[in-house]
This record gives sequence, C-alpha cells and structure tokens, in this order.
Amino acid sequence: MAASLAFMSEELDRMKREGLYGNIRTLESPQGATVKIGGKEYLNLCSNNYLGFANDPKICEKTKAMIDKYGVGPGAVRTIAGTMDIHLELEKRLAAFKGAEAAIVLQSGFCANLAVIPTLMVEGDLIFSDSLNHASIIDACRLTKAKVIRFEHSDMNDLRKKLEENASNPGKKMLITDGVFSMDGDIARLPEIVKICNEFGVMTAVDDAHGEGVLGKGGRGIVDHFNLHGKVDIEIGTMSKAFGVMGGMVAGSAVLVDFLRQKARTNLFSSALTVPDVAANMAALDMMEASDERVNKLWENGDYLKAELKSAGFDVGNSETPITPVIIGEAQAAKDFSAKLFENGVFATAIVFPTVPRGTARIRAMVSAAHSKADLDKGISIFVKVGKEMGVVK
Repeated sequence: MAASLAFMSEELDRMKREGLYGNIRTLESPQGATVKIGGKEYLNLCSNNYLGFANDPKICEKTKAMIDKYGVGPGAVRTIAGTMDIHLELEKRLAAFKGAEAAIVLQSGFCANLAVIPTLMVEGDLIFSDSLNHASIIDACRLTKAKVIRFEHSDMNDLRKKLEENASNPGKKMLITDGVFSMDGDIARLPEIVKICNEFGVMTAVDDAHGEGVLGKGGRGIVDHFNLHGKVDIEIGTMSKAFGVMGGMVAGSAVLVDFLRQKARTNLFSSALTVPDVAANMAALDMMEASDERVNKLWENGDYLKAELKSAGFDVGNSETPITPVIIGEAQAAKDFSAKLFENGVFATAIVFPTVPRGTARIRAMVSAAHSKADLDKGISIFVKVGKEMGVVK
C-alpha cells in the first residue's frame, strides 16, 4: 500500500483495538424471522423488517408482474427520462396514506434528508436539531451553510431557550427531529415541538423512518399518531424498514413537493427508484391499507420481548416502541455478547460508538410481525443464558 494510504490501515487497527471494528455477517436467505448464515439457521433479532414484508409472497408476486410490464431500471434521473407513471402512482398513494397534499419518492431515506435540508436551508438560516438525530440528518445539515443549533434530546425547555436566544435572526428557521429514535426507541414530543415552533415561526420537519408502518392508524406514522395532519410542514420517511423494500419519501404541501422536484439534488442527479422497488412499495401499501393486523402483531411482539427481558434483569432503556435496546455498556462487552448470542443461534448485532454514545453499547433487539411467540421465547432464553454467563444479569 502506498504511504499516502497508510492512514486507513492505522485507523482500522485502532478500531479493532477499541472494539469498534464491525464483523459484518452475510445472509444466504431471504430476510425473515429466521435467516441463514454460513449454512446455518439463526433467529433474526436485528432486522428493521418490522412487518415481515421483505419476503412476503403477495408482494413478491406483484413485483414480478410489474417487472414483466416495465422491466427493472428507470434508465435516467426523474427530470430527464426516468419518471414512469408508476412513480407518480406511488407518490399519489403515499400522499393519501400520509394525509398530505403531495409526496415525492427518492432513492432512500438518507437521500430524502439530503433532498430536504440542503435544498431548503442556506447561508444565514438556522437549523434546530435534536442531539440524538440520525446520521443522515446530521450529514444533510453539514451540506448546508446554515448554522446548526443542537438542543438536548427531547428537552422542550432547552429547545425553547435556543429558539428565544435566536429569535432575532433574520434568516429562515427549521426544526428537524427523528420521529422515533432508532437506538433508544423513544418517540419525539411532536405536539409540544409543533406548538413551540409555531410560537417562533419555525418550520417543522420530522424524519419518520422508524415510525412508518409502526405508529399511527395502520402504520401511517407519527403525524397520524398524534393527529397533527396539516400542522407538521415536512414529513420525511423511508420504505426500507416497515415497507420491507427500499426508497425514501417526502410528504407535505404541493408547493414543497414541487420545489423539491425542481431543486433537490438527489432528485436531479441520481436515477429514479427502480421498477421492482416501486412495485414492492405499492404492494406493501396495499397490505397496510387493507389491514392493521401486522402492525398490531408487531406491537404485541415488541411489548412481550421488552417485558420479558426487563423482568430477567436486562437494562432495556426507555423505549416506547417495539425497538428493544439491551444496554451492555462498553463496546467490546457488547460485541462479545453478540458473538455469544450468535454461537447459540441468535443473530443480534452489537451497536457501538459512534452510532451510540461511548459507554452505552448495546444489542438492539428488533422484533417483527413475522416472529411467533415460540421464536421470542427461544430468543429470550438465549439472552438470559448469555447474560448469566457474562455476568450482565444474575
């Protein structure tokens, strides 16, 4: 390796020493309640496939049919030759699902944040960002020349203080927050945020990546959950989690969506969402609109797992959603815990710094509507076995 590239090896060595180097598993089967890795079957407790849609036969069937009609690739960016009628149909349906005037689909949830924040906010503007916001929000803010002001996580007193301190700033102001915080599972205090921001004339934007398909009627998200339709300016989301597919979305006013179509760089300079993704997302919408059975099952499974692990003595934080953080502490301990789970047939990845603060490394146990009670009981017993072996629980 050239001397100029030596810094990469040095950094990787440091990560390994500090227990921050990730061992990435390779799946050899569809995403489901169980997965095959290295020829063996493992209970899957670390996927975001909340509703079990990633390998649903009905979704696969409808996707294959649309591939036969449209092919697989869009062939261009949306603004040149990549907009198909199915893109417009998906956007119309997403807007109706979210209770918004309009919606635009992007390549991913990350791209959706990159479409919104740098497009709307410029030099001289202010962005108020929750201290635990997702990396895609942080990176999108960095791409602007706006000043970013962090407020303490879900601390409404600190938010009000920061807004008061900057009330005289002449530029535009935006507040951006996760809807569901993916590492802790708590829900943004959106009604209070909207109320405070209205007092100060601040735009509100919520990234509902972990609320889509989870919160609200039939999984319509955090705005529906709190009955805030028309009161939140911008809803940002993803179809890579509960939808079981891929793609991002932004929902809001017709003017907002038109503005993003014309100016958002992820719409202008990256190819449109693929045909299979569009087809599968529409099929997932069909299922969510038809029944809330999967959403209810997800919550039932999440409540059960959380209660049983807490009863066994694990620290599961203050999650308000099916996300169950099992907080271990130091990075290497969490990695060792994950490795022992794997040895016993459970696939549950350790989450360490910088994804979570130092000293709060964890196993983020993710349930799905596809899990049976027997699946969860098996997982709980193995968590307890490993926890006792490592002295995490008594």
